[in-house]
Amino acid sequence: MRCSSRTCFVASSGISLLWLFITLQIPKGAEDGRDVIPMKGQETSYDSKKNPRPLEDWHMTTSKYMTKIPQRRKTWLTVGISALSRQDPSSLVHTLVSLYNASSTAEQKRLTVLAHLADSNLTWLKDTTARISTLFSSEILTGQLLLIHAPPAAYPTVSGGHGAKASRGEGYSKKNVDHAFLMSFATKLSDYFLLLGDAVFCAPNFVTHIYSKVTALKPSPWVLLEFSNVGLIGKLFHSRDLPVLAHFLLLFHQEKPLDRPILHFHTLLVQEKPILCRPFLFYHRLSHPTSDDKEDTVVPKKNPYGPSNSSASVFTNMNVSGAHFPWEAYALDESFFWTDDIRPGNHLTVVLNHPERLSRVQVMTGSIVEGKHALSKGQVQLGYGMPQGCANFVLLGWLVAGQMDWEILQDSTADPVSCVRLVVKANQAGGLMVRHIYLWEKKAMEENMDQS
Repeated sequence: MRCSSRTCFVASSGISLLWLFITLQIPKGAEDGRDVIPMKGQETSYDSKKNPRPLEDWHMTTSKYMTKIPQRRKTWLTVGISALSRQDPSSLVHTLVSLYNASSTAEQKRLTVLAHLADSNLTWLKDTTARISTLFSSEILTGQLLLIHAPPAAYPTVSGGHGAKASRGEGYSKKNVDHAFLMSFATKLSDYFLLLGDAVFCAPNFVTHIYSKVTALKPSPWVLLEFSNVGLIGKLFHSRDLPVLAHFLLLFHQEKPLDRPILHFHTLLVQEKPILCRPFLFYHRLSHPTSDDKEDTVVPKKNPYGPSNSSASVFTNMNVSGAHFPWEAYALDESFFWTDDIRPGNHLTVVLNHPERLSRVQVMTGSIVEGKHALSKGQVQLGYGMPQGCANFVLLGWLVAGQMDWEILQDSTADPVSCVRLVVKANQAGGLMVRHIYLWEKKAMEENMDQS
């Protein structure tokens, strides 16, 4: 396929810039041992361990690495992500898609995204770089997206211990140093730093929400604001505190797991209690769709004391943004489906792989705390008919304030349910958040009551 000269230039420039960030090493003088940083026994392997060095040498290494990046405009917020190759190698790409889809053009002008590709897998590094350069070439060229990769010299030796203890220490050290490098690099990019993970999705307009919270708290000093209650995602710091935090991570790089020093950091700077900011804006993405279709097959994790959502396909005729997918409304985690431009007749339908007799159906829309983006007028219908298909639907109930929790009274001779459908019954301005569709199978619910 032929392309214009401008398109080809943008694509090639994006790839070149990204590969530059990935392949950056410490300055040549240091690599050649020219009295810049003494490093004995340095090897070229990414997995090799270096002799321990004072923290001053570590900071010198990172600062010389950073001088190779061109000077850029300072922004209000830097989002920092440390990424590794996982079972799903596209976790970082999904996170970036969610992040940019959840922020407006005006918000993106105040935003820098800094991703540390912290894995030593060169195939993953190359593939991830190529994919991101294709999807986000404009963000790269405008300086909104930066990718970095720590040189092997940044990682100190892990000493002491045997067996499981040594393995645990290596795991602690890798994560702590990964994040120390990320934070050191981010220090001068913006006024504030937001820590995310590489398998996260973002609530719409999260930048504006964070800005409003920071503005409201200006009279009061703070060290750490938490915009999620899950792990280390959604943690906001002042960028001026990042060098101290990076130093703190390095002091205990092999003794403590990453969350311990980060969550303890605010007490060191005299913030006595955690500050949780609601509504939460960031959630872990536990799984991903495998195609670009509007239909996804879901096999949820079972909780014996919760809903019994069994394997099903989820599809919709609503807009799918590419950040929050239909199946996320049916998953048994904190994910959700987000869409906009709601019209009468729009629906979100769960088609069970095997029809079931249900005893309860719960549908929740809107944000947890404020109830924003709830479905203003809608109903839930049950579908009956052939397996993996629904010949007819009957009304189960209407949503009230965007929610419905309905127990189904039926005898054992009633037909099993094949589909559960959420139907929009009126135009709605703004977006729609479908938090979850939970189903309880009759037998499963009775067993749960017996156990409790």
